[in-house]
Amino acid sequence: MFAFMKGLLISGLAVFFLWSCNGKENLPPASGLSGDMYLVMDSVQWQGKLGEVVDSLFRIEMEGLPRKESIFHMRWIDPRKLNFVLKQRRNLIFAVTLDRNSAGANMLKGLFTPESLEKIKSDPDSYVLTMSDVYAKGQEAMYLYGNTEKELIANLRSKGHYLIEHFNRKEKERLGVSLYKSGQITGVSDWLKQNMDCDIKIPFGYKLVINNKEFLWMRQINPSVDKDIFIAAVPYQSQDQFKKENLIALRDQFCEKYLFEDPEVANSYLKTETTVPFIPVTTKEVNMNGKYAIEMRGLWRANNFSMGGPFVGFAMVDEAKGKFYYVEGFTFSPSKDQREIMRELETILGTFRTSEAITK
Repeated sequence: MFAFMKGLLISGLAVFFLWSCNGKENLPPASGLSGDMYLVMDSVQWQGKLGEVVDSLFRIEMEGLPRKESIFHMRWIDPRKLNFVLKQRRNLIFAVTLDRNSAGANMLKGLFTPESLEKIKSDPDSYVLTMSDVYAKGQEAMYLYGNTEKELIANLRSKGHYLIEHFNRKEKERLGVSLYKSGQITGVSDWLKQNMDCDIKIPFGYKLVINNKEFLWMRQINPSVDKDIFIAAVPYQSQDQFKKENLIALRDQFCEKYLFEDPEVANSYLKTETTVPFIPVTTKEVNMNGKYAIEMRGLWRANNFSMGGPFVGFAMVDEAKGKFYYVEGFTFSPSKDQREIMRELETILGTFRTSEAITK
């Protein structure tokens, strides 16, 4: 699926734009917050069906959060007001169709060469191109185009999830750079390789709470946010271990054994929240660093209802070692938005490796 998505997003590389990519070393750094999106689109199309489709696509809710938060924060920019400052935003989306002749649409069409416009007219399946560092270093720009508005809307509705995955991956790549700028806790990495046959990159700032041959828990606490990462390992028995009900049972088994709101209060152990009908625990198949995995998202709470929050976890097998791993990130941050916290935890989890992938 990833290979298809990558091909989809770069298939338009034959389309050329009227600016030059030379001089990137002199570009200013991209600005803006993680998750911010700036959509450059003609005002008439923004207020119409195309704007509605693009806006709803990138405002889809992030799964498994206790409060509604969209996966991205979308802002609209009139092409006529795209100034030097706005051009430096970290995530830019340009959207235009050739059947529009307004001033704003014509400005956007002016970004394309005559050859590229002919390609758009002749290829209804071509609708997206991504480029990096167009106006600023660290910037990601996406161009959505079509011969007609109806044509572009059809492509967005059938393939739009790939566009979300693209920007989500770019945000996590940026997070990875900033998280590990000061390095990682190498002692944890060495211990994991020797005792649990796996590895994960834990950035500075986390503290080791528990480590034994079946469970490791790392924690970062500040006055407003508690971020947690844990790794659990059990013998691999069958594919049934990937079923949602079995993953929840495994999670609850380790939470009840090791994770407490207050270790002095036996009833304060953590558990998976399965009684909120509008925020169910969800699972899906994913490719995690080339390995088959199941992603699980949902809410957790203390058994005595004293605290709770969201979690995201991944389950996978190391067949060579006969081990079944479940790695998770969860947070307690009741006074803060949690979208970017969860994206950060997911970035850390994305560094997890089983023995087959560990560099010897």
